[in-house]
Amino acid sequence: MMDLAKVALDTATARGAQYADARACTYRSQNLSAEEARVSGISDDESRGIGVRVLVNGAWGFAAGAVERAEGAMSLAAEAVEVAKASARLMPKPVELVPEPPRRERFASECTVDPFTVGVDRKVGLLLEINDRLLRQKGVSKANAHMTLRRCVRAFLNSEGAELASDVVTTNAGYMATAVGEHDARSRSYNPPGRTLGFENVDADDLLANTERVAQQAVEHLHAPDCEPGVYDLVLDPLNLALTMHESVGHATELDRALGFEESLAGRSFATPDKLNRLQYGSEVVNFVADNTLPGGLATHGFDDDGVAGQRWNIVKDGVFSGYSTSREVAGEIGLARSTGGCRADHWSSIPIVRIPNLSLMPGTSPLALDELLADTGDGIYIEGHGSFSIDQMRCNFQFGGDAFWRIRDGRLAGMLKNVTYQSLTTDFWGSCDAICDQRFWVPNGVLNCGKGDPMQISQMTHGAAPARFRGVEVGGAFRR
Repeated sequence: MMDLAKVALDTATARGAQYADARACTYRSQNLSAEEARVSGISDDESRGIGVRVLVNGAWGFAAGAVERAEGAMSLAAEAVEVAKASARLMPKPVELVPEPPRRERFASECTVDPFTVGVDRKVGLLLEINDRLLRQKGVSKANAHMTLRRCVRAFLNSEGAELASDVVTTNAGYMATAVGEHDARSRSYNPPGRTLGFENVDADDLLANTERVAQQAVEHLHAPDCEPGVYDLVLDPLNLALTMHESVGHATELDRALGFEESLAGRSFATPDKLNRLQYGSEVVNFVADNTLPGGLATHGFDDDGVAGQRWNIVKDGVFSGYSTSREVAGEIGLARSTGGCRADHWSSIPIVRIPNLSLMPGTSPLALDELLADTGDGIYIEGHGSFSIDQMRCNFQFGGDAFWRIRDGRLAGMLKNVTYQSLTTDFWGSCDAICDQRFWVPNGVLNCGKGDPMQISQMTHGAAPARFRGVEVGGAFRR
């Protein structure tokens, strides 16, 4: 595939491309699921192809195909050049790329056990055993377990001399128990972090050890009282925070959105360039760091699809809005000398776009355990896991739920609640954060199915956090009989 990418690159430059790059990729994915005592789904897919991107007269052209011969690669490159020439006629402003030194490197994620060498019977057996244990709990009527395994082998070449290769494996497994009553049904989930690791990330002992707790909490959730609407202090666990930061910080600080280049799927942002280094995004204890070098991070791929190396930088520092995720194209729009390396495509047939990096809320710097944080809170609500959400077009006004909720009274958990949602404005919410647990409680949760673009592309990224407290947040019942 590397040889075909070289053929495509040579053809594009010979036909007049001022810049060209070629990605040759092989994608393998396996998804397994079980519902109660039956296997509900098994898929195993592999796809190989080349994507060719060119700049001609300041306009992009792109073509992709599952080619296996030099003639096919040459044809794709020729098509991409013709697309760019046609597009250039309508370009109000030529595309300019910020510089990036060409490198020749190889990157591979850590992988002790190749997940695709592990037998399907072993994988399915684990999922069915999980469901069997969940269903032993009286009151649990439904059980679902799942496993996602991915591998992306990628070669990237560009006309500036870059020659890069990567091999990234992603693994994840989790489950959900559902308790069904006469007029209601409630669930509880267990979702250990997906990571760019081998099958060793699928910890069977840990998954099985949590089944009894998860099943019992599903039943407790069913019989829990409704949340009374009001203003509460909230303590949020790392998995709940992962989704909240993803939507209100991650997407809001993609530079193409902030510039108005991307508007699909609530695509604008209030965090416009005039607010950079000026906007108080959160309280002084709030620090969001982007880190595409994070070991095991879902967006740790060595380099992006602009050929830019993975980096670490501040998005919010001491509460102040400090940075964006960018591509080589949009970085220059705000005077940046270099891209942060956030340009990724989800497939060889997709054109690269700006994506959220591994974005984490950094832990507190003073020793603070969860039980100490709860004790100091006194009265409020503790939320674990993620549920439904909504957020406006500017990534400002939002509502989030969760997977499980407990009332905090006198500094202790005092029984579960149900139908809990919290509502706020992005800067008000992060501004209300006054305490974060320390590094011991930091967990690298993430998102495996982030959708963006039109046509939509699906990407993955890690969002680490430790439990954190938010003062005076509006809480309302999601559903009231």
